[in-house]
Amino acid sequence: SVALIGASGDPKKNTSRPQRFLRKHGYAGRVFLVNPSRSEIFGEKTYPDLRAVPDPVDHVFIMVPTEAVLDAVAQCCEKKVRVATIFSDGFAETGADGRRRQDEVVRLAREGGVRLLGPNCIGLVNTQAHLALSVNAVLEKADVTSGPVAIVSQSGSMMGSLMSRGQGRGLGFSKLVSVGNESDIGVGEITEMLADDPDTRTILLFMETVRDADRLAAAARRAYAACKPVVVYKLGRSEVGRDLATSHTGAMTGSDDTAGAFFRAHGMLRVEMLETLFELPALVANQKPSTRHRVGAMTTTGGGAATVVDRLGVYGVEVVPPTEQVISDLARKGIRIGRSRLTDLTLAGAKKEIYGGVLNALLGSDHCDLVLAAVGSSSQFQPHIAIEPIVEATPKANPLAVFCAPQADTSLKLLNEAGIAAFRTPEACADAIRAWRDWRAPADTPAPDAARIAAAQALLGAARRLNEHEACRVFSALGVPQALAEVITDPAQRVGVGFPAVAKVLSPDIAHKTEARAVRLNVTSDEELAAAYEEILVNARAYKKDARIEGVLVQRMEQGLAEVIVGYKRDPQVGPVVVLGVGGTLAEIYRDFAVRLAPVSVAEALRMIEQVKGLAIIRGYRNLPRGDCEALAEAVSAFSQLASVTPRVLEAEINPLIVKPEGQGVVAVDGLLVLGENEPPRRQDRQENQGQNKGKS
Repeated sequence: SVALIGASGDPKKNTSRPQRFLRKHGYAGRVFLVNPSRSEIFGEKTYPDLRAVPDPVDHVFIMVPTEAVLDAVAQCCEKKVRVATIFSDGFAETGADGRRRQDEVVRLAREGGVRLLGPNCIGLVNTQAHLALSVNAVLEKADVTSGPVAIVSQSGSMMGSLMSRGQGRGLGFSKLVSVGNESDIGVGEITEMLADDPDTRTILLFMETVRDADRLAAAARRAYAACKPVVVYKLGRSEVGRDLATSHTGAMTGSDDTAGAFFRAHGMLRVEMLETLFELPALVANQKPSTRHRVGAMTTTGGGAATVVDRLGVYGVEVVPPTEQVISDLARKGIRIGRSRLTDLTLAGAKKEIYGGVLNALLGSDHCDLVLAAVGSSSQFQPHIAIEPIVEATPKANPLAVFCAPQADTSLKLLNEAGIAAFRTPEACADAIRAWRDWRAPADTPAPDAARIAAAQALLGAARRLNEHEACRVFSALGVPQALAEVITDPAQRVGVGFPAVAKVLSPDIAHKTEARAVRLNVTSDEELAAAYEEILVNARAYKKDARIEGVLVQRMEQGLAEVIVGYKRDPQVGPVVVLGVGGTLAEIYRDFAVRLAPVSVAEALRMIEQVKGLAIIRGYRNLPRGDCEALAEAVSAFSQLASVTPRVLEAEINPLIVKPEGQGVVAVDGLLVLGENEPPRRQDRQENQGQNKGKS
């Protein structure tokens, strides 16, 4: 049973829609209307308040002015309602005052045992129950087709668009949920429910931010175990950074980079195009990620297929030619194909047996792991030539992606009905294959090294920002090799690190010493060191007058094959992350880096090294001497253990970490470490900081 608090008799108002939609879409449960100023609405009895409803109520939809929401929730508590969806806005999305109103509503609901969806929420649809509990205008005319796909959206205004676009591509839906401000029930908990829902096989998420990362991570892993792919479209790809840190790491990794690392770590697929969100599900339905990602491509339209294959090349997806075995097997059947990476049948004759023969040969071969079939004009005018062989193809374990170059609605419908992934644009097709290539099983989190973590924690003081020497001692305790170093506080002081040496200011308040002109390289004698000491202090004080100067750090000069940056930060959305990129003062400009959730294993750190293009110089590129990649991976893994250190580390960085020739290790020659608070921020604080604005239509 459902109650509508604030139901309206004015058909022009949003608040009149839920009553009409429930009836239009065939909801068979009881519907109670609550409006103190009306005795009936559209011929149905109304009640002055929820208390007056004589029967139990399972779900309440609240559509009253902001100031009346608290009383409506109080009535739900008295009535022992299990769930209330709040359409009303004017809460956390409006600022601090709205946040306080929302907190009070949540407190009251929790005390009364009522779960909340919203506020600022456009509603939900459950097709199995014919429950269209929403104000979304698309439900006025559209009939929602039942099917295995669920959508959860953080954007209320997009719910109708997602529904209509999905149906236009042949999708049937099990559940559609708008979450609004996520004051209580959020994306993670709903995803968890959908992972257990027998009517749902694929879960699509339209996201603006990651709010409850731990809950969503657990839910995504649960869905993965149930063989239910979770596909994410997230806004914010253009955001290149945020003002969270003063280190290069903060400049390099914006929220979108860390969100991408989060999705990948927990077995979710991320798409770049909205079209892909609806066309990808059939490609990965009932699948698990492949360990190999070679694509075999065939076509009856050379140019049409090239529009997909060219984009696959930009994404770095491997497109492979047919093997000699495939070529000879087809030749024995009278079908001759070439050795090109794109098997073009344009000149082979538009015959069903040719197209079907080549397709089955590629699907049955182990030289590729996915087959791309691009269809030309026959998909528009003669579906029996190319589309029927696809539908009739012998099912194989490898997925099949079909791109129809012309507008071919009949063919697309045939493919959708057969459960075959069909794409209308080359961009969406390539994006889907890239997402399939990037899909991984949920990552294992390495066990913390208790001894090293205890040693690092013992070196942390009360100050939030450590100086470089203190930071490097912490990194060394975790297992990251450090350059030999001493601190001097007098220009006449002698050092035992040897020459040549590097001298630099030691201050917790000067993060970028090069900018302060407070570094001297290649110091070769005590006299040079004394002169460098005086010059460094003068420049440092000129750069930042109130900086705490704790001496000069003198390090043995180190050389190697390459310099890398290793960064760490505690992202407010997804938690601890580790970053690896090309080092030096221009680190943030090139944006060539790999991001992972921390901590990482040595094996995952090796994959990070492979991902960074600029590190090809230590991977043996064109016979260049190989760097010690194993030692680098071990250092990255050790550094990522900062995620387990208490007090909590807010951000840290080694820039540069010098990579020596293979077998000679790595050595850190600079470090930064900033401590945060010991307790994690409250979930609602994170939401407020992210300043999310939820819209409705």
